[in-house]
Amino acid sequence: MKIQGIYVAAATPFDHTGAIYRTKVQHNFEKWSRTDIAGFLVGAHAGEGPLLSHDEKVEVVALAAKSVPEGKAILFDVSCEGVRLAADLAKRGAAVGAHAVVSLVPHEYRGMMYGPEAQMLYFRALADQSPIPVLIHNAPLTTGVDLSPETVAKLAAHPNIRGIIETGTPVGRIAHLRAVCGKGFAILAGTEGQLLESLRTGANGAALAFASAAPYAAIAVWEANRTREEEAGVDWQGRIAHPSILVTDLYGVAGLKHAMDLNGYYGGPPRLPFPPVSLEARNEIEDAFRDLKG
Repeated sequence: MKIQGIYVAAATPFDHTGAIYRTKVQHNFEKWSRTDIAGFLVGAHAGEGPLLSHDEKVEVVALAAKSVPEGKAILFDVSCEGVRLAADLAKRGAAVGAHAVVSLVPHEYRGMMYGPEAQMLYFRALADQSPIPVLIHNAPLTTGVDLSPETVAKLAAHPNIRGIIETGTPVGRIAHLRAVCGKGFAILAGTEGQLLESLRTGANGAALAFASAAPYAAIAVWEANRTREEEAGVDWQGRIAHPSILVTDLYGVAGLKHAMDLNGYYGGPPRLPFPPVSLEARNEIEDAFRDLKG
């Protein structure tokens, strides 16, 4: 499996009771699949993964696998505090159609995870037990733990660890990772505001929450960089800058879901305890996404 291009960090649809809205899950994946999206990141932060049970996460993967055509990769977030739980999720995900798994570094006991020995032990043990490839997700603003490029390079030597998603880290890290990990190790950006610069610096693609609502705009940045259309790339990066901040940093999952509703996807309500966005926020999101159709 070649890991490159734009991946939708998929939001999870819920009905008014907070249950997974199965038909809308399938609707979204079918609609996303009609674009040039490379694949999907399922059950991660944008998908309210921490609010899903393991059974629910596996169910969403199964629904996605039934809804997307061959050639669209499903990356399954199995982030857990222990190897046993993460490996079990990896096996269950693989059985229903996931192509690779993604994991954050455990961080409930973060004081024990600051050292590279514990970090490498977790990811190597997960990779040993996972029947499908593993991608590291480095998101220090979420976990409070940052994996050094040198640690990542050592992990990249494992035959079942195929890449990394970098979220909320300086864009210069991508060049460093590329230098120490080599060309065969996939690097995906996870920060919308740094998309173009990340691609220029050596990223193979990106996994973005923003793409749940406006996949074509994210793809446009990718394509402009791939075809070396510098002016178009700068233009599209400028277009997504403000809208992406609204649906990630400012209004979070609730804002993202409202933007999805605007563009023909099903966003629906976030799961409790998250409230829906205010009327003022809805108006702001609508203005920002007016020219970014899904």
